[in-house]
Amino acid sequence: MIYTSEKHERDFIEKRLDEYNHLHVPITASPIGFHIKDSIGSVIGGINGIIYWKKRCLFITVFWIDEKDRGLGWGSRLLRHMEDEAREKGCQMAHLDTFDFQAKDFYLKYGYEIFGILDYPDQHTRYYLKKWLT
Repeated sequence: MIYTSEKHERDFIEKRLDEYNHLHVPITASPIGFHIKDSIGSVIGGINGIIYWKKRCLFITVFWIDEKDRGLGWGSRLLRHMEDEAREKGCQMAHLDTFDFQAKDFYLKYGYEIFGILDYPDQHTRYYLKKWLT
């Protein structure tokens, strides 16, 4: 019989998969993030990620700059800072995903390469990108 999973059942299943995966690769995830503020102290942008896979990989999970502050170099500075911090922690690779209406060209400009593409039914495309940090 198949049942609809509640949160505790979904958590149980994820825990079992994590236990299995840890037998093969001890995965520990450490959050990392940086933000910028304007002159009155309001957050105008930030970047978040997770360092994992024996501390060798950086997964950039969220990267946002307020629209009024785009084009001023904040995104470039945040991305470089994140990559530099990841390198100092031993990361050799970074990866992320972005949609066609977001920042694909920005990442390509900074050396990221597309390794996967997912076309959605509603005519949008998601890009998966990676960059070697070594």
